[in-house]
Amino acid sequence: MGFFENLFGKKKNNSDSPQKKEEQIEDEPYGIDEDNAHPRALELIPEEFFWSCIDELGPFGSDEGDMALSEFRDWKKENPRKKTYECLKWTIEDVSEKSISDYNEKILDRALIQSQMDDDSFDDSQYIYSVDISVIATGFGQLVDEGKIDEKNKPLIQLAIDRQKIWADLATSWEHRTEYIGNLNVLDRALKVA
Repeated sequence: MGFFENLFGKKKNNSDSPQKKEEQIEDEPYGIDEDNAHPRALELIPEEFFWSCIDELGPFGSDEGDMALSEFRDWKKENPRKKTYECLKWTIEDVSEKSISDYNEKILDRALIQSQMDDDSFDDSQYIYSVDISVIATGFGQLVDEGKIDEKNKPLIQLAIDRQKIWADLATSWEHRTEYIGNLNVLDRALKVA
């Protein structure tokens, strides 16, 4: 597709599309799948981009989003009694390599985001995009599977959506920024009522 080519300076290799894990049971669904989704998720987000496993402008179409959904499902199997907040915490700390306490309103500072994008030694594709899309895919993974998003998770998911909007808005030469921000607005709308 190439929409990250202008943003990250290189074309994403789409030949690395996710495959079913070898150890996965054949009857078990893999990836984003409308046929196995909770009806409430389908009702709240009927937009096609959300349900695509290849649209990188959606939460599950990138390698990072697909992996986050898979990790969320694995975590739920291993931790059926734990609150999903613990999965989001683990996701943020693992991907960002920082404490969850650092994932707060300060990350939404436009000047900070711009300076990070301008800093050649800062990997914004990892520490902004990958972190945020992992949070978004994990959070919305719960909606897809359970038809809800736990209230405690919503502020973290909102931070991710809001930072992605700013990050995309600042990427003025990225030709897909308007479409991406539009998709984020759909997620924002759904998060408020999920």
